[in-house]
Amino acid sequence: MRVGYGARADIDSAGADGVAAHLDTTWLTGDPPWLSLFNRWLADVVRTSGPTGISPYIEANAMVLGTVDADGHPQTRTVLCKGVDAAGVVFFTGYDSAKGLALQANPYASVTFPWINLERQVHFRGPVTKVSAQETREYWDSRPRGSQLSAFASAQSYPIGSRAELEELAASTAERFADDQPVPVPPTWGGYRIEPRVVEFWQGRADRLHNRVRARMVDGEWLTERLQP
Repeated sequence: MRVGYGARADIDSAGADGVAAHLDTTWLTGDPPWLSLFNRWLADVVRTSGPTGISPYIEANAMVLGTVDADGHPQTRTVLCKGVDAAGVVFFTGYDSAKGLALQANPYASVTFPWINLERQVHFRGPVTKVSAQETREYWDSRPRGSQLSAFASAQSYPIGSRAELEELAASTAERFADDQPVPVPPTWGGYRIEPRVVEFWQGRADRLHNRVRARMVDGEWLTERLQP
């Protein structure tokens, strides 16, 4: 179903994100030129509240990750971003999961932050590397214990007979680490960092005359440009 873009009746602006100014390449500043704007847009999402005062973005850091497996088949799924800085975008998963095996075969990925309610999107593309064991450990230690137990118990992406079997597996893992024993980082679990080579910002405008600006790495330098919608 097609939906309209542009100014809402309650906002006198050029777009439904409430920002009258048009997204422009001049908004891409700093080193790298995409980081400051991304942080501002993410903060906008976190601050955004619906009519009930509850944010429509329960997971503001959710992003759609695209990979290509060894057979050349693409796959997308939603994961949670756990860090963005000048070095790139970080997420965590099982190394032997479907996404982990795809990244082993083709260590290049794309992610999209689809902030549809604000009519904004940000796309990252670039090579992927594993984060250090120390970085993985620091994040692991910050996770709720239940999340640690589930990650330790699960052979991510592999078949299992039933929900009951899955719950039994989780219960036996919890029993294994009873009495608040520390749950170790699974040897096949950790973080990945997408090192951006292309970063694109998208802002919805009326009549689908959307704004798109891009920063891309060329010969070791960032170039910025406007794209046609």
